[in-house]
Amino acid sequence: MLRGWKFEIHLDEQSDKAVYLQIADAIIKDIHSGRLKPGDALPGSRNLAQLLKINRNTVVEALNVLLIEGWLISKERQGTFVADTLPDFKEVQKNNLVTTVIKDTASEHYHIQFDDGHPDSKIAPITELARAYRQIFNQKARWQMMGYGNELGDSEFRKAIVQMLNHQRGMQVDEQSICITRGSQMAMYLTAQCLFTKGDYVLVENPGYKPAWSAFENAGATLLPVRVDKDGLLIDDVISYLKSHKKIKAIYVTPHRQYPTTVTLSLTRRLELIRLSNKYGFTIIEDDYDNEFHFGYRPVLPLSSFTELKNYVYIGTMSKVVAPALRIGYLVSNDISLIERVGSLRKIIDVQGDSIMEQAVLQLIKDGTIKRHIKKSTNHYKAKRDVASGLLKKHLKEKVTYILPDGGLAFWIVPNKCVDWLQISNKLKSKGIKFITPDTYSFDETINGIRLGYGSLSEKKMEEGILALAKTL
Repeated sequence: MLRGWKFEIHLDEQSDKAVYLQIADAIIKDIHSGRLKPGDALPGSRNLAQLLKINRNTVVEALNVLLIEGWLISKERQGTFVADTLPDFKEVQKNNLVTTVIKDTASEHYHIQFDDGHPDSKIAPITELARAYRQIFNQKARWQMMGYGNELGDSEFRKAIVQMLNHQRGMQVDEQSICITRGSQMAMYLTAQCLFTKGDYVLVENPGYKPAWSAFENAGATLLPVRVDKDGLLIDDVISYLKSHKKIKAIYVTPHRQYPTTVTLSLTRRLELIRLSNKYGFTIIEDDYDNEFHFGYRPVLPLSSFTELKNYVYIGTMSKVVAPALRIGYLVSNDISLIERVGSLRKIIDVQGDSIMEQAVLQLIKDGTIKRHIKKSTNHYKAKRDVASGLLKKHLKEKVTYILPDGGLAFWIVPNKCVDWLQISNKLKSKGIKFITPDTYSFDETINGIRLGYGSLSEKKMEEGILALAKTL
């Protein structure tokens, strides 16, 4: 039912602020002024959309932001209500200002940037993280955390990550098998330095993730590209290399959602890759970069969860879950001697991680904040994915082919005919629109596809960018 509260907002289509954020800020303003009080119910998203004459998904996105930030609560079969306990208005304004400053700096030359799948920093649980950080410094025994810690990371934090991996991803590891790092790229570098020597070969997906390739080459390894199709990497290519190269030390894979194409490695190929790894003794380096955001029934379990796999390194990150600027990654291996070498090298270049931040994130794990945030952000990104899919269908239906991803934060777009991506990129740049060109993830030949991230863009900018791409194609 509709309430006495009358929603008043004038949407500015020319504003740099996304429409859904204009709606969210207007509701926050009414809560702060007292026009909306704790416990008050809001009209449904359909009614608000009709009132504002906008797409319902935009309203849903605005309500999701307010739910995530704690201004609203959702009651099953009852509706959406103003929360009884509200966030600190000044602190939220401050956090929004910081986000805006960072965004403006990054967007100095382009007003629209299609990244490769970055999360939306506006929905990060910054307020909760700052509160946890302050609480740690208010503890009586805070002085104990000011000294040096373990090079593998805070023990309790490692236990929490291990519990998550074992319970949610089907793995069987303990805290001695894991090293906390400053982001997944550091995990990749440490793995490469401790695993490879000059003359080793490493198989990599093509197209694939070049920052990982750079880490491997820096350690002295030689890259061998493996092609990718709709079912993931081609096992026939792997077998061909195994027969012709004697020093294949590892294979680097992104089996859950292949980077950049988003395809999932089929079960048949997973089992065959594990069999080959065990037979030939090479290590499977598994990069599970966006496991948390899955829109289907359940995410596919990692290769590293198969108990028969003898040699693996599993790499993950908390940065996409909490905030991109928060550099917390981890690597796990069933080779304890490798973890010991990683710890020793880590100690040379970085004595320990950020133990205070690890404690703060640990607190958010224990009090359920991370679990709630993942649930809310998954709904947030699913709504964004559906908006992006609708825009692609509307503007590019006859020009490209794509598969609706069941998770992650990006689409893989393949034109129906070969195009000159460099020329297209230059044309779009002249209009202030930037996207990642195929040479960013191709080995040597030209790849006729691009990865479009949708997580960090507003609906307005998504449509403007996709429409411009359609006209250029």
